[in-house]
Amino acid sequence: MRTHLAKALDWGEAHADFDAAVKDFPAALRGHRVEGLPYSAWELLEHLRLAQHDILDFSRNPKYKEKKWPDEYWPGSPEPPDDKAWDRSVAAFRRDRRALQKLAADPNVKLEKRIPHGDGQTYLREILLVIDHNAYHVAELVMLRRLLGAWR
Repeated sequence: MRTHLAKALDWGEAHADFDAAVKDFPAALRGHRVEGLPYSAWELLEHLRLAQHDILDFSRNPKYKEKKWPDEYWPGSPEPPDDKAWDRSVAAFRRDRRALQKLAADPNVKLEKRIPHGDGQTYLREILLVIDHNAYHVAELVMLRRLLGAWR
């Protein structure tokens, strides 16, 4: 089960994965919102990064501080603040994803055990939450790319 959980964090067998969704995303379109959709690609990327990091932090940090919803889970602007922000966000997402994969694969972590500083959440629940949340928003990124004419 641990192997499947770790693999599912970057699963790409049944749909496009995160890496495909962000690969070669045209810089000129990263901050563009399509009519009828409330987010730009930058907003989706940052939300993915922020939420995943928050869940990882909650899972590992006994001094975890809950963030304010929705303000601290979404960027303040539809556009990246600078030319390198996209790459930094992608790298941070991947780094935290690897950390979650290590958590899932670690035999010393009892997946069904409640997180000591939580209020009933288990490690398994948090990993499944990341898998589900990421799949949802990666699909939105792919759809946005299609609508922008930037998907192969």
